[in-house]
Amino acid sequence: MRRPATNELSTRQKAAIIMAVLGPEIAAEILKNLTEEQVEAISLEMARLEKVTPDIRSKVVQEFHEMALAQDFIAEGGVENARKALEKAFGEENADMMIRKVVNAMQVVPFEFLKRTDPQQLLSFIQDEHPQTIALILAYMPTAQAGLIMTKLPQELRGEVAERIAVMEQTPPEVIRRVEAVLEKKMSSVISQEMSKAGGPKALVDLLNRVDRQTERLILDTLTENNPEMADTVKNMMFVFEDIVQLDDRAVQSILKEVDVKELATALKGVNQAVQEKVFGNMSERAMNMLKEDMEFMGPVKLRTVEESQQKIVAVIRRLEESGEISIGRDEEDVLV
Repeated sequence: MRRPATNELSTRQKAAIIMAVLGPEIAAEILKNLTEEQVEAISLEMARLEKVTPDIRSKVVQEFHEMALAQDFIAEGGVENARKALEKAFGEENADMMIRKVVNAMQVVPFEFLKRTDPQQLLSFIQDEHPQTIALILAYMPTAQAGLIMTKLPQELRGEVAERIAVMEQTPPEVIRRVEAVLEKKMSSVISQEMSKAGGPKALVDLLNRVDRQTERLILDTLTENNPEMADTVKNMMFVFEDIVQLDDRAVQSILKEVDVKELATALKGVNQAVQEKVFGNMSERAMNMLKEDMEFMGPVKLRTVEESQQKIVAVIRRLEESGEISIGRDEEDVLV
């Protein structure tokens, strides 16, 4: 199957590739500065990514760097001054291309995701829609794709859709966004790309293990609504603090050597007895008594503080797994209940 070129990738896909390249820790920091809608969109794209060739990955990173540079120049001195600065650095042709990319990125094109959609698939989704909706979609599509779909519409629809395109003027942005959101949700299961490992469920799991619980729940809830099968895959791969009961004693002992005692005391506040016993059972009696004293003297602790401590310990567990010091794989036959 032909590999996609960078100009065939949507802005969301490129953002997902950049996040995957940056790694979960930096990506988690970026997510904190995005809106809920943006977090949902990028997380879904990261989960869908499977194969991105090194060449495509390199080109996306290069494009991101060039756009960031061009945007800085534009912010400092406007488009024309930016063009002059970029021409000196990259030549006239490259400067013009970089400026166009930045300007286009600032002006999001409606129905951009349809550029990579097979016309026959799209036809099956829109032919039963209202003629005005079909006209709106076709008006924003590349002419070649729109022409193919128009010729395949039922004969009684073609004239009416064509007429509505001809008389169409300005459509309120909220109407376009609503139609776009509904259509993209309908087609999310059939829009796919062949790519090399640069995202996928594992990348999303690594990211989720480094964001706060509220963001984690938001992403998982959205993923469950849009792609239940993928959500199950991600949840099965995730390791949460309470899963420490699934680990063997040797692994728990390795983890305890790397964890701050006060952080551990905070993380154990409010967890079920099985988790506490798993930890206590892998400590010396003296260390266990000191930990229990710390927990007792600590008093009530905010849930957010507890979750932050649990996340820090999960990050340690992930690091030990990646280095091969412990294994956190969970086969179904080994799950404890």
